[in-house]
Amino acid sequence: MGSLVETFHLPESALGHLTSVVQFGFIIGTLVFAVFTIADRFSPSKVFFISAIFAAIFNLATIIGTNTFISLLWFRSLTGFFLAGIYPVGMKIAADYYQKGLGKSLGFLVGALVLGTAFPHLLKGLTTEIPWQSVLIATSLIALLGGLLILWFVGDGPYRKISKGLDSKAIFKVFKNKSFRSAAFGYFGHMWELYAFWAFVPIILMMYQKLHPGIVLNIPRWSFLIIALGGMACVGGGYFSQIYGVKRTASLALLLSGICCLLSPFIFILDSGLLVFGFLIFWGLVVVADSPLFSTLVAENTIAETKGTALTIVNSIGFAITIISIQLLNLLQDLINPIYIYTTLAIGPVFGLWALFKSDTTIQPVS
Repeated sequence: MGSLVETFHLPESALGHLTSVVQFGFIIGTLVFAVFTIADRFSPSKVFFISAIFAAIFNLATIIGTNTFISLLWFRSLTGFFLAGIYPVGMKIAADYYQKGLGKSLGFLVGALVLGTAFPHLLKGLTTEIPWQSVLIATSLIALLGGLLILWFVGDGPYRKISKGLDSKAIFKVFKNKSFRSAAFGYFGHMWELYAFWAFVPIILMMYQKLHPGIVLNIPRWSFLIIALGGMACVGGGYFSQIYGVKRTASLALLLSGICCLLSPFIFILDSGLLVFGFLIFWGLVVVADSPLFSTLVAENTIAETKGTALTIVNSIGFAITIISIQLLNLLQDLINPIYIYTTLAIGPVFGLWALFKSDTTIQPVS
């Protein structure tokens, strides 16, 4: 992202806009997919494949040398739009294969998402002598390969139930279920923190290095490590949920990540890179460990015919929330001492925990 801003002579504030516009495109895409119940009416594996092709094309288009800030915003938003046919549709495919153990299977799926999110940082860290365009070329090719793998080797699951037709009111019907709302609101609180943290991991590391000049960092590699290890936490959370329950495991992760938000100012005064990296790695683990678990709760608390739509609309709202939190951090870093801005991310975990425990009603799966 830094190279993109530098190459096209964009202001530093463009970083937040170019990040948020992907989320905005994703939101529009998920709304379109949800309103037209695409994941429930058509073959999810084919929807995934077609979306992967277009996402790869628009991602690759950002390397065109004649791009302007406006064209970059368009290409980034269109990439996000077609990601709407990948992430929630991928969860729909998993849900169609598993009636039991969905938390564990989604743990692996979201773990793969986390690795994919972190991978460009690794490419950047390993290719410092190679043009930044190589990162986008590589990620586009890998996205295309992912779509082909789904098309060739993953069919529609045995528990898939095809929607009877277009139901534009389906996105409203799912929220009538109290348990579904509780799970969805918990997910929204989680999303307030997650993508803002991921987006600002390199910024946190750069700020720490600036405050402690004696510590030299390979920021892309450390960013990769902090984000990527969260994939293991997703898998581990899936296994733990089978022992301690999905809701309880998700709540613990949300509580721990909220505590990390509140403790974040103290990491900038520590003169120990080891302690700081340990803290950030721990934060990177707990900030995402609950993600597949909330998706599991959402999927289990809706009927099979609208499962794809339910997952899609919850993703849409969740990613809309990420725009607000990312832009808030972007704004606050110019208004107050930047070391304090990450405490605002605790708003999400507090809200999510309140949503999960505001009543004594236990979230029960819908049969």
